[in-house]
Formats: sequence, C-alpha cells, structure tokens
Amino acid sequence: MIPLERQSVKSVILRSVGYDELTKILEIEFSTGLVYQYSGVPLKIYKDFMHSGEMGKFFSEKVRTQFRTKQVVV
Repeated sequence: MIPLERQSVKSVILRSVGYDELTKILEIEFSTGLVYQYSGVPLKIYKDFMHSGEMGKFFSEKVRTQFRTKQVVV
C-alpha cells in the first residue's frame, strides 16, 4: 500500500486528505495521526467532500460507512 500525497484541510477531526483518481482511493489522516484508505470512492464524492463546509460531518455520513477501509501503517 503506497501512501498518497495529501493536502492539509481545515477540520477538527481531519488533518489531511489525498485522492488517487486512477485507483479511486481516498486517503485520510485524522487529527490523531492515524491514516486510513477508503477504496472505490468516486471522484464526485471526493470533490464534494473537499468542498463541503463540514468535512467531518460529510465524512461520517458519506464516506466512513460506505467504503471499504484499511489502516495505513506510517
């Protein structure tokens, strides 16, 4: 599992987010320092997520329970 390049985000629970359009993998670093990858995430969900006013809420409602996840060991 190759870590993705992530960009910092303004969120209480999220620190940074990365996305690979080719593999449809969304990678999220949480404020705790833990990093997870979510597979099968459509580009539209990623774009909506990045433009949402409340990223933590969007993540909880549209990402966390909808896509398969793996913890990335850093």
